[in-house]
Amino acid sequence: MKIWQKNIDVDSFVESFTVGKDREMDLQLAGADVLGSLAHTRMLHSIGLMDQEDLDAVQAELKNIYKEILAGDFQIEDSVEDVHSQVEMMLTQRVGEAGKKIHSGRSRNDQVLVDLKLYFRSEIESIFKNTEELFQELILLSNKYQHVLMPGYTHLQIAMPSSFGLWFGAYAESLVDDLQLLKAAWNVCNKNPLGSAAGYGSSFPLNRTMTTQLLGFEDLNYNVVYAQMGRGKTERILAQAMSSIAASLAKFAMDVTLFINQNFGFISFPAHLTTGSSIMPHKKNPDVFELIRSRCNKIQALPNEIAMMTTNLPVGYHRDLQLLKENLFPSFQSLNDCLAIAKYMLENISIKDNILDDPKYDYLFSVEVVNNEVLKGVPFREAYKQIGIDIEEGRFKPAKEVNHSHEGSIGNLCNHQIERMFQQIKQEFGFDKVDQALQDLLK
Repeated sequence: MKIWQKNIDVDSFVESFTVGKDREMDLQLAGADVLGSLAHTRMLHSIGLMDQEDLDAVQAELKNIYKEILAGDFQIEDSVEDVHSQVEMMLTQRVGEAGKKIHSGRSRNDQVLVDLKLYFRSEIESIFKNTEELFQELILLSNKYQHVLMPGYTHLQIAMPSSFGLWFGAYAESLVDDLQLLKAAWNVCNKNPLGSAAGYGSSFPLNRTMTTQLLGFEDLNYNVVYAQMGRGKTERILAQAMSSIAASLAKFAMDVTLFINQNFGFISFPAHLTTGSSIMPHKKNPDVFELIRSRCNKIQALPNEIAMMTTNLPVGYHRDLQLLKENLFPSFQSLNDCLAIAKYMLENISIKDNILDDPKYDYLFSVEVVNNEVLKGVPFREAYKQIGIDIEEGRFKPAKEVNHSHEGSIGNLCNHQIERMFQQIKQEFGFDKVDQALQDLLK
């Protein structure tokens, strides 16, 4: 039985097709659904649509259901359409008529909207924490190996001296910029759509500001039509932020798979963190980083998938939007797994010293030699030409030294400034404020 059903049974084939994987996806929204109902029923009481006795009964039982969800004891029955219906049915079975009052002033449309935004906030916080752990590991390695030189490449040709300090630090700073996009997604998710009902508001005198405060939202989605239009747009913006982090990870994973190759041999990992071959006994394959690369490339496709599923949908709710969950929800776990395993692998990385002693890297220092001539007063173009001739005629024998001191160079990584930028963006999220509001709601 569906909460919207009258006296006509839905065709079983149609029901199976329209429900699809929604029950499975909705399990991840269960906690958020209860939080939304806790705030909504307190608001209903404040405007006289639920008396104190009913409120007390409903609040107590909703908190019991929340504990069951956390304990893994919550399921959506096959005869129930979605998580909203399951929670309302359980509540009604346990507290009676009071449970039937909780849907006043809302629709499943704004109910799922607020569920999604609460769920997305939680997932953003998880992504941030895993990104922070990887960031700290990259900074640690950058500081540890700041003086260990390695080749720098352009066009995959040896170009100029680089360092492991620069390499690790580059990806740390990349993550800081990625978090700027995640912060933008947080801002979009941190607005309250509850009270927009089916997309056109309610004749009840709802106090939407109250539910905004109770749920720890920073602000409202004020226009009720736009609140509904945000479905799909919110997911796309969040996917774009995830895609940015995934792009940094995929690029780093590609570097690792190159640098672990015997033709490079710059880095290595313990044998138990690599895999072997069924026929070649010497193989130590970087499967972890190959899978990070592929998983993160899939996540980079996610914004386009969501855009194609929502392009040109007219205003209002459409069942197409249900399928967004099937694309987006698994990506949260996948990205968090990639961040966590990347940090774990880096905790066990080994770096090769004296890479640049090999004569094949002599040409890396050509710019250094040109610059040294310029410092002696030789015009740059003349120095460039002369060193080029020396290289062609086999006379080029550089002193393999680098003296880079400007901000962000080999000798001045500025990691403390990168850490400062990270801490600044971290403070802008305001996770503590949200967490405290939800703790207060559950007291």
